[in-house]
Amino acid sequence: MADTSRSVERTQPKSLADLFVSFTVLALQGFGGVLAVAQRELVERKRWFTNEEFVEEWAVAQIMPGPNVVNLAVMIGGRYFGVPGVLAALAGIFTAPLVVVLSLALLYAQFASHPGVIGALRGMGAVAAGLVVATGLRLASSLKNSVMGIALNSVLGVLGFIAVALLRWPLIYVLLGLGSVACVLAYRLLGREARA
Repeated sequence: MADTSRSVERTQPKSLADLFVSFTVLALQGFGGVLAVAQRELVERKRWFTNEEFVEEWAVAQIMPGPNVVNLAVMIGGRYFGVPGVLAALAGIFTAPLVVVLSLALLYAQFASHPGVIGALRGMGAVAAGLVVATGLRLASSLKNSVMGIALNSVLGVLGFIAVALLRWPLIYVLLGLGSVACVLAYRLLGREARA
């Protein structure tokens, strides 16, 4: 089966200003998590990545220390423009959201105990969880091109969910444990493909 995502014309950031504006827009949309927004902006709207490339870049961003979207911004900025690109992407990620967060913190301090505010925040948590699930399902199609295949990736995903959500193991241990297993399996399968 042909990979239709690769037939779409790819683009890249045109300038440091484009990088800054793109990450500002991404950051201002990413309340409660940016995975869904980052995928839509960088894959569907900007076309800087295919779904498969985005999944790979996001995986690297997740295992690095720090916020995932900041790591992604550093990787993209550095790839296209070196250190100035890193600085432009980071400025885009932090500047406008910092102003918004400081303003919201001042408002929240005034109305934190109001029942309407408490209910709204709980509702937003449910929406954020739904966005993460929807994006995960949308990106699942990229697993068909993975060397480990859909079944093995699904098993690792379920084990990760059980370890973190049900057993409440620290994320770092789950990443180190399951991540190491996944790396070894992928390395062996890639070696087997190369020999074949």
